[in-house]
Amino acid sequence: MDVKPPHLSNTLIRNVGVPLETSWFEKIQVNTSASERRAVTLTTRRSVKKEYQAAWLVKALQCIDLTTLAGDDTAGRVHRLCEKAKRPLRDDLVEKLGLASAPPKVGAICVYPNMVPNAVKALRSSGIPVASVATGFPAGLTPLPIRLAEIKYAVGEGAEEIDIVINREQVLMQNWAALYDEIAAMREACGAAHLKAILATGDLKTLRNVYKASMVAMQAGADFIKTSTGKEDVNATLPVSLTMVRALRDYGELTGFQIGFKPAGGLKTAKDAMAWQILMKEELGRRWLEPDLFRIGASSLLADIERQLEHYLTGRYAALSHHALA
Repeated sequence: MDVKPPHLSNTLIRNVGVPLETSWFEKIQVNTSASERRAVTLTTRRSVKKEYQAAWLVKALQCIDLTTLAGDDTAGRVHRLCEKAKRPLRDDLVEKLGLASAPPKVGAICVYPNMVPNAVKALRSSGIPVASVATGFPAGLTPLPIRLAEIKYAVGEGAEEIDIVINREQVLMQNWAALYDEIAAMREACGAAHLKAILATGDLKTLRNVYKASMVAMQAGADFIKTSTGKEDVNATLPVSLTMVRALRDYGELTGFQIGFKPAGGLKTAKDAMAWQILMKEELGRRWLEPDLFRIGASSLLADIERQLEHYLTGRYAALSHHALA
């Protein structure tokens, strides 16, 4: 199976942000009904079958931020997850897919800051980056100096990506200057590490707020915008994601910067992964199917992708226990 992408530019100019410009979004209107209709048609207008579906699923696997964010995380659990990240598919499946010369691996491992040293050690020389949540995840309500210190701690321990969470009150109160200043300070604290801004869209109430928060985060220097912490009552949905990627597209047209997108929370099946890949392909183009511009925050999703690939190769569905994460 050939899942290698066509020729793509390897050089992304990092988003340096721009001064806060509310005129880019203050009068925005989002038609919720139209957004919902568009989201429904994404998965009905395109059919991807057989070897093409398998190729898309391998690509989705390479975009997963394999995540453990539990209160009972241990060094051993993180180590096992990192081993799965390096070899997400069983060797026999890799061989049958024709990928033995370049076995796929996931996009990143995402953990709490205190687990970063364990992940860095386990992933040494693998080429897989360590991402860390920070800034009082998931609520984001600790004092700003503490949130910035948490970022610096995670970066100092070796995290190459930081998933920050915004203060939702600033969106709900339309306090865009305060939101911008906080995200800009977080971006500065990240240094060379990339910043993913979690909007926690389930708490933002309207799609207009989602668009506005997306635009402010990008103006403040976010490298990625991300839907959810995974802890809200409502996490990633296609209408919300559509609104965010259109904000992302608008920002790119205004500035020339390519910004990444990460849906997280609630993506559990291979079918879910395909739906979001189709969204990226149709709204932004082929370039946004690569892990430097698209990530999926998930854990159980990987097991179902592996299960679907085994079905493609053998015609049989294995129990999920045959595809354990760790």
